[in-house]
Amino acid sequence: MADEARKLAHGATRIDFQTDPSRYRHWKLSFDGPVATLAMDVDENGGLFEGYLLKLNSYDLGVDIELADALQRLRFEHPEVKVVLMRSAKPRVFCAGANIRMLAGSEHAHKVNFCKFTNETRNGIEDSSEFSGLKTICVANGSTAGGGYELALACDHIMLVDDGSSAVSLPEVPLLAVLPGTGGLTRVVDKRKVRRDHADVFCTIEEGIKGKRAVDWRLVDEIVPLSRLDETVAERAGEFAAASNRGSGKGVTLKPLDRTFRADGVDYSLVAVDIDRDGRVATITLEGPSDLPPADAAGLAAQGSDAWILKLARELDDAILDLRNNAYEIGTFVFKSKGDGAKVAAWDAFLEANAGDWLANEIRQYWKRVLKRVDVTSRTLVTLVEPGSCFTGLLAELVLAADRSYMLSGTFEGDNRPAPTMALTSANFGPYPMSHGLTRLANRFLATPETVSTLEARKGEAMDAKAAEAAGLVTFSLDDIDWADEVRVYLEERASYSPDALTGLEANLRFAGPETMESKIFARLTAWQNWIFQRPNAVGEEGALRRYGTGLRPQYDMRRV
Repeated sequence: MADEARKLAHGATRIDFQTDPSRYRHWKLSFDGPVATLAMDVDENGGLFEGYLLKLNSYDLGVDIELADALQRLRFEHPEVKVVLMRSAKPRVFCAGANIRMLAGSEHAHKVNFCKFTNETRNGIEDSSEFSGLKTICVANGSTAGGGYELALACDHIMLVDDGSSAVSLPEVPLLAVLPGTGGLTRVVDKRKVRRDHADVFCTIEEGIKGKRAVDWRLVDEIVPLSRLDETVAERAGEFAAASNRGSGKGVTLKPLDRTFRADGVDYSLVAVDIDRDGRVATITLEGPSDLPPADAAGLAAQGSDAWILKLARELDDAILDLRNNAYEIGTFVFKSKGDGAKVAAWDAFLEANAGDWLANEIRQYWKRVLKRVDVTSRTLVTLVEPGSCFTGLLAELVLAADRSYMLSGTFEGDNRPAPTMALTSANFGPYPMSHGLTRLANRFLATPETVSTLEARKGEAMDAKAAEAAGLVTFSLDDIDWADEVRVYLEERASYSPDALTGLEANLRFAGPETMESKIFARLTAWQNWIFQRPNAVGEEGALRRYGTGLRPQYDMRRV
């Protein structure tokens, strides 16, 4: 790709979420049978932007992009791996957390999107443990601070070196006047179940906690003397590998994505993104499968990363991340699809029938994570069901994920394609839950849960616009006379509202009902960190982020809000 294709409209360089191990600058990935080691060795001169050094294994978005890629490759390319050791390649420091100079110099939107991606990556570590049997052990040496401890918190087991100086800490409140990424606070009390008073002490002292107290307060799982570290790590890795239920098979190579960037969008092989900058709208069109699924799991493995649903998931994931981080001014995502709904249904049936196969399972888990990324994206989501659409089963989840959906009743004048239909499959009733644990249908019909059972009995039924509206699956059905004007007015209206108000509105409405640790993390990120990152106490000229390391004390507005 030419360098100029990476330039955005305002001249900045595009943040690219695609990488591979040959290009890593900050991580070293090695293998020993069922055990992989991810060693953090951050290149201090390898920051994503200029103006800061990534000292002491501190990280920025570029470091986390590599981590996310490594974790994805472990899941798809190395099914033989059952345990991942998360370690530091540097002496006397595991990770100093998010780079403070980067945070101080970044615009607000970048800071919040950075925190969101970081938490999504850590959620992925926990997801791999629960649903893939891929366990993670953190070996914390030296300082394990802030985001470094958040990384440890995402692991199944935390080992802290007992050398009199190694400690874990969340020092952001006393040092920087910001929250520990919200995920840190939530995992401390929800996941590790640290007592509230102990957590209060822990999160308000700069030096952190080490040794026996760190174990007693549940901040780590065990302390290990340096003299026995390698022996104990090997022993623990063996125990976790023996207990893993991870499937086995031959890994599939995740090939580079086929992408072409243009001034008004991006073209992938199965996804097209068209950007209307004046209207602040991105239209994301997904292409259904051209072929039926393979006959069996062996056929899926033979297709590898060219398999329709895996390729589609990877391309949509990249498109969402690209828009999130490179097109802040685009406030509305419009989802469309084209293809044969019957073939989508066939892929759904294939994945369900082969759910016990490691690769089919990983693909389902990945599609689930992509849909969750859509759910927590701070943009208005609208889905248009038009002639030629294939919103069936796993693609129908994008109709159910939308803040609003429109479906054409009948056809467009002069269009010889049949009237659109949508259909539900087993994919809509369990395998792709939202962050709070509910399916999108259960979330939609919280007041009438019996509706979900009624709809389950209608699986496979091709519903036209009137039937889909009556079933509650779309917001409005419109004929061709009203379609263009209604959609145009809606998009113009949305573009006229305050983006801040819309972010709050949508985040509150999307997740009805119960909460999980995961949904709490994103709700609090949207609310608290979004707010705190704009407050002068943190980011003002005399705020803590600006004055950190200068020797000057921050000046706070002491009024509680």
